[in-house]
Amino acid sequence: MSLDPDFFNERDDQMWADLLSPGRRALLGGGAAALAAIGLARGAAAQTAPAPARPLAPRATGRSPWGYETYKEATPRPKSVRPGEAVLPSSPRAYTDIKSYHAHIYFDEDSYEKAALVRKWAAERFSVELGNWNLEPRGPHVTPSFYFGFTNDLLPVIVPWLQLNSLGLTILLHPNTEDPRADHLHYALWVNRSQPVNAYGMHAPGPGEPKVEQIYPNTRPSVRLEA
Repeated sequence: MSLDPDFFNERDDQMWADLLSPGRRALLGGGAAALAAIGLARGAAAQTAPAPARPLAPRATGRSPWGYETYKEATPRPKSVRPGEAVLPSSPRAYTDIKSYHAHIYFDEDSYEKAALVRKWAAERFSVELGNWNLEPRGPHVTPSFYFGFTNDLLPVIVPWLQLNSLGLTILLHPNTEDPRADHLHYALWVNRSQPVNAYGMHAPGPGEPKVEQIYPNTRPSVRLEA
């Protein structure tokens, strides 16, 4: 007996139709979604599970040298560092109180070559008092630096020259008056960014000391200033 091949085709078509019916698709899809939800929940639980507690470090024994009452100390008002400004001044200070200027060029292990170039250029072009290298903090300056001092007549030239030739270094420009603490903290100019200056311990000259720091040029300019 021979079978009609169309029989098998009709049977297969009916089987796939049953499998792909809306009801079966919903059932299969819901099961897959449920399995996926279970997997996500397990993953989230694994991620949010608290880590095992670590044992606390043993508490240090001994007594603080400051005691245990420092939180009760009142906040004191620092002593004024602006001369003549404990009360508002009645008149401005005379600009002739400034006798000279210092330029302090700051550098570190990454920028010392730039500092050496600025130092060389300045010594070649200006009659200034060039100090030595300070490879560690010195005086009120908290980083390595060098300085040069100059007279008032050079101010209109040296300030713009340093602005254009700082090579990105931090430079402190301050006047020299009879109050070095205020000179460094309150009368200063900065090229590029500013940085802390530890000048609160500086004081006015005592008896027999020069009232203002003196400038004695020690360079021999040999290069014509670019203009």
